Amino acid sequence: MSLFGFLKQFIRQHWARYLAAAAMLACVAVLTVSIPRQVGRIIDGLVAGSLGGSTLYWQLAGLLAMGLAIYFLRVGWRLQLFAASYQLGVDLRVALYRKLAAQGPGFYQHQRTGDLMARATNDIDAVEMAAGEAMLAGFDGALTLTLVLGMMTLGVDWRLAAVALLPFPLMAFGFWRISRHVHQASTDSLQRFSALNDHVQETLSGVRTLRALGLEARNRRTMAQLAANAADASLTAQRREAAFEPTVGMTLTAASVLTLSLGGYLVWHGSLSIGQLTSFSMYLGQLIWPMFAAGWVLALLERGKAAWARLDPILSAPLTVDDHGSQGTVPGGTLQLDEVGFSYPQQTPAALAGVSLSLPAGGVLALVGPTGSGKSTLLKLLLRQYHPKVGRILWQGQALDDYTLNALRRAISWVPQEAFLFSASVADNIALVKPDASRADIERVAQLAAVHDDILRLPQGYDTPVGEKGVSLSGGQRQRVAIARALLSDAPLLILDDALSAVDTQTETAILQHLRAARQGRTLLIVSHRLSAVVDADEILVLKHGRVSERGHHTDLLALDGWYASQWRYQQLEASLDEC
Repeated sequence: MSLFGFLKQFIRQHWARYLAAAAMLACVAVLTVSIPRQVGRIIDGLVAGSLGGSTLYWQLAGLLAMGLAIYFLRVGWRLQLFAASYQLGVDLRVALYRKLAAQGPGFYQHQRTGDLMARATNDIDAVEMAAGEAMLAGFDGALTLTLVLGMMTLGVDWRLAAVALLPFPLMAFGFWRISRHVHQASTDSLQRFSALNDHVQETLSGVRTLRALGLEARNRRTMAQLAANAADASLTAQRREAAFEPTVGMTLTAASVLTLSLGGYLVWHGSLSIGQLTSFSMYLGQLIWPMFAAGWVLALLERGKAAWARLDPILSAPLTVDDHGSQGTVPGGTLQLDEVGFSYPQQTPAALAGVSLSLPAGGVLALVGPTGSGKSTLLKLLLRQYHPKVGRILWQGQALDDYTLNALRRAISWVPQEAFLFSASVADNIALVKPDASRADIERVAQLAAVHDDILRLPQGYDTPVGEKGVSLSGGQRQRVAIARALLSDAPLLILDDALSAVDTQTETAILQHLRAARQGRTLLIVSHRLSAVVDADEILVLKHGRVSERGHHTDLLALDGWYASQWRYQQLEASLDEC
């Protein structure tokens, strides 16, 4: 959809506000063009000596009343029009947020966070200006131009009007050339600001890494260069837009010279009165606004078109994971994978091939294997971040696609290895999944996650702010807070994706014992590199190169003397050395 199609659709939805603003603008335009004619009559009356006394005061009072009416009408249409344009900004940001929130990981592999933030700020602001300022200036300028030209032609003298319009075709050609440059400069400005925004976001997110590697100076130079590039692009865009003003000035100057020359000649020969020439000169002055408005509208529209060209692909991008399910609840039950295979786009070999498993309700399944064996990919399929290319995933006999994404996500509590905490208190982060949870419930799950004592040692206990991404907590504390958050949920499936990697073995043992005692029939899927975390699982699957190479209980896998047995012996030896 083009920018004009989008704006047409929005104006149709908010036609009442735009109609009210247009009506008030029309009244303003009529009053504005009436003033010069009234002034011309007063001057002719004064010159002829037929106007004086109370009549003159009433005429001046009428001019004052028209000025006050114009003031209040301008306030009124601004309230109506800008309320609508600001609503457009709200609608666009909400639509963009919903689209981004619904997209899967495949979408974000090709997008940058800083660039998306720039589109949600600068780009939407540019479209909002096109819907507000541009619509206002375009309507007001066009209406004023029509009325002024009508009054100049029909109300004063058509000969003067014809001469005044001679330079205008040259101005139109100049506007066309300038608007093309403005569009290119605006596109470049938005892209460079996006690059700057993306660099700032990455720098702030990785500031610890930059300091650890001693890259502050190099990063400052990069930042300075990007900031200079953005400033240069913005300055170039402003220069292009500034070209509208001298074009208008030269056109009106030429028109003034032509009309004053012809007008003086006509006054000298008595075919035009001084009052009429004064009125015409005032009308000519009133053409300044429509001409400036034309340049302003073109600049805003070109800027809006450049911004919409960046926004529309994001808003119209198809979801990487379709949500066409009809089942609004997941009843739990057996989770089954039947010969599932998956490969990432443009990557070979397949990340998963022929994987089958059955996890009954209330059971415990463990996934282990070397790095790159496909464990994380399997979890992404269960979370419906991707669709399997081959095979089926069933939950209680229903294909996973039959459930809505909201229902599926409510049924799964997932604790990733890199736990994400929001910039809020510890209690708020734990209660994120259940905001109405009592403090007793929060403390109960914190005890199950073996983080209760750590929280009590914080300055404000459970009310301690954790900072952005939980920066004030250690990696192990963040993981355990995330586990407590997952345990507070009533989801029937709990997935621990190497969520105990940052805690010591004693804490890991305590957490697992608490989980066994407090699962209450909840199905548990554990992915771990540390085999001590999976010894009590009902079944252990060893993945290698995307395939199940070993499966069974802990003792069964030790008896096979394969990858699992060798890794177990190595980790046990490592643990014994650590204890020495």
